[in-house]
Amino acid sequence: MTSFKPTDDGHADLSDHDAFLEGAPHNTFARMRREDPLAWSEMKGAKGFWSITRHQDVLDLNRSFELLSSARGIRMEDQTYEEYLARRTFQETDPPEHSRTRVLVSKAFSKPVVALFEEQIRLICDSILDDVMERRSFEAVKDVARQLPMRMLGQILGTPEADLDWLVEKGDQLIANTDPEFTEHVLDKADTDAYRFMPFRSPAGADLYDYAKKLMEDKQRRGDTSGVLHLILQPDAHGNVISELEFRNFFCLLVAAGNDTTRYSIAASLYALANRPELMKQLQAGEGNIWETAPDEFIRWASPTMHFRRTATRDFEMHGKTVKAGDKVILWFVSANRDEQTFENPFELNLLRTPNRHVAFGQGGPHVCLGMWLARLEVRILLQEMVKRMTRIEQTGPHEYLRSNFIGGIKRLPVRIALH
Repeated sequence: MTSFKPTDDGHADLSDHDAFLEGAPHNTFARMRREDPLAWSEMKGAKGFWSITRHQDVLDLNRSFELLSSARGIRMEDQTYEEYLARRTFQETDPPEHSRTRVLVSKAFSKPVVALFEEQIRLICDSILDDVMERRSFEAVKDVARQLPMRMLGQILGTPEADLDWLVEKGDQLIANTDPEFTEHVLDKADTDAYRFMPFRSPAGADLYDYAKKLMEDKQRRGDTSGVLHLILQPDAHGNVISELEFRNFFCLLVAAGNDTTRYSIAASLYALANRPELMKQLQAGEGNIWETAPDEFIRWASPTMHFRRTATRDFEMHGKTVKAGDKVILWFVSANRDEQTFENPFELNLLRTPNRHVAFGQGGPHVCLGMWLARLEVRILLQEMVKRMTRIEQTGPHEYLRSNFIGGIKRLPVRIALH
């Protein structure tokens, strides 16, 4: 086991992306769980919001889609109803509408189907590790953590490998639209009003849509029905077909979410291994059921999707306070995954932790992550292949976090490795 201590003063402004530049402000979340588990925060230039920080509360409210709707947006920012309709994906819908779209693609991400990718993932990991082993010193996020989900994304979407770097860059512009390293159109620093009807309020959405349209036209000419995109275009059980707008937004979601969250889970895993060599030794020893439990523990600790926003459909009472209909309610998964009432020594990485009831994938609700089995498999196989080849990994310079209160992760991590 190992411990990593947060450094914030316990009173971070959770609406401020700069408050997350040293990682999630876990001292603030811990104080809120103790003192104010339903906390109101003001937000500059937008309506304020309620924060849900305890594990059990997040779990209960995540299930309650009748009470807390996704159909007004899933991020903290305000948007008009017209903007919501233009930008929404099936993530921003409630059952039964959400369920109709989800059933079209859920089989492609089911545990048995994902298990068929194991050999392919292992080959990709071999290729990635062969490259970095020659250099010994490298930037772990760019050269490892970004590479695996990016290449798997190409397999799932059925896109040419030559296009993957461009696709992932566009995905970064979307989901990391609060970090000036990834986009010129920084959400809270630039005037993005011209793009308010685009996914993630970013012009990258238009580029991705044009790409997706040409990709599907080419696949149709060749009679290629592989990949998840073909599935989403099929009629549902009632004969309804996804609209052109919905397909554009779905493609943007796959490119953004299909790469970034797994990347940052891998980056957090590598950061932990680089700073706590006993974890690498534990993986090398392969004790007990560690290859079943370790991936979930690394993902719990990473918690790359830090929150989802919901909107109250009616007034309700909780913790002695009244949430009004129309209020924004933020489910802080990153806080729930450090809740002392649920997890023993939550700031420690216990690779044999069981049970591990983390909510990094939004478990328990209708929006549970489609890619959770793939993410677990990618993390497990990459770590298995690493420990076969390396005796240790060391951090050689400062690491940097993404500027975002939505997606949390290390975006830069210089390391050096020693081989068997």
